Amino acid sequence: MVAIRTGSAGLNVSDIRRSTAFYQRALNLEVIRASVDPDRPWVHLGQDGEVLLTLWQQSDESFARRRAGLHHLSFEVADLPGLAEVETALRAAGVVIRAGSAAPGGAAASGQIFFHDPDGIRLEVFARQGPPVDWTLPPACGFYDEQD
Repeated sequence: MVAIRTGSAGLNVSDIRRSTAFYQRALNLEVIRASVDPDRPWVHLGQDGEVLLTLWQQSDESFARRRAGLHHLSFEVADLPGLAEVETALRAAGVVIRAGSAAPGGAAASGQIFFHDPDGIRLEVFARQGPPVDWTLPPACGFYDEQD
């Protein structure tokens, strides 16, 4: 059987301008291309010409955690210094870190951070070369709490 990996992700959003600005500011993604049809807006976001995320404006409501579907979308950085840089940028942008880093600099201990986009979609950034993972424990992204 051929090996496969996750490619780009597509998210339905309620306000494409707001979401595009968020992903540019929070994760340093750039607009690679966008729709020209104002009635069917979408945008490809990525880095170095590689599409990582497509946003589609076709939702009227925020993310519903009680419906089947996406649990979280994960982005990878190479190492803990890269993760600390992302955490600093997120905090500077006013993003609330929900798990994995309760205090500034806490991402270094867990190797991952969780937060939400403007539509309430749970996002993760993790360090590929982070602290050892204890696989006897449940995943850190876990179940949604009431504040999630």
